[in-house]
Amino acid sequence: MRYFLSILVCLSGALNLSAQQKTVTPDLSKIADSKMWTTINRTSNFKDALFLDAKDGDGLARLNELTFENGTIELDIKGKDEQGKSFVGVAFHGLNDSTYDAIYFRAFNFKNPERSNHSVQYIAHPTFTWSKLRNEHPNQYENTVKPVPSSNDWFHVTVVVEFPSVKVYVNNSIEPSLTVTQLSNRKKGWIALWVGNGSDGYFKNLKITRK
Repeated sequence: MRYFLSILVCLSGALNLSAQQKTVTPDLSKIADSKMWTTINRTSNFKDALFLDAKDGDGLARLNELTFENGTIELDIKGKDEQGKSFVGVAFHGLNDSTYDAIYFRAFNFKNPERSNHSVQYIAHPTFTWSKLRNEHPNQYENTVKPVPSSNDWFHVTVVVEFPSVKVYVNNSIEPSLTVTQLSNRKKGWIALWVGNGSDGYFKNLKITRK
């Protein structure tokens, strides 16, 4: 009887752990599947990686039927070294097409000695845009990226969300490139791949771990 109870306790602990922390790897090759993905203000295609084209305004590839609260978002991103045309990242705690938090990168600033401190950015739309944050809170919601990637190459991103804390790591560094306190009061919502005004971008190896 004691042996049986011990097994039940172990199984219960394993089930609780599984329920608390779940890792999913969304299939980016199924971007055309409207049950899985919703693409907003962009045209997408997949060939080895998901590509979102450039248009005016921000664009999203939103993952349907997954609610994210706290945990880790990992993915590989590729921008380009073209001034003002490479804003690439990930949105989270989304409510609608214009209300979300996001972390994004300005790939063209990675190796620019005069603007490298504007390489990674936190925003909370629609209220806290990059321009508002830069003007009112300079150097608090953007930073350099370390180690410094090539502007035209793939780089690995890890976003750790423990509301209200957000930490951003690049290329598996042990030190975060950016640490911020969220400005929105939303504790959960959808996740989306994100590109900024006039920007395209490539994405692959998306992995989401929910706590």
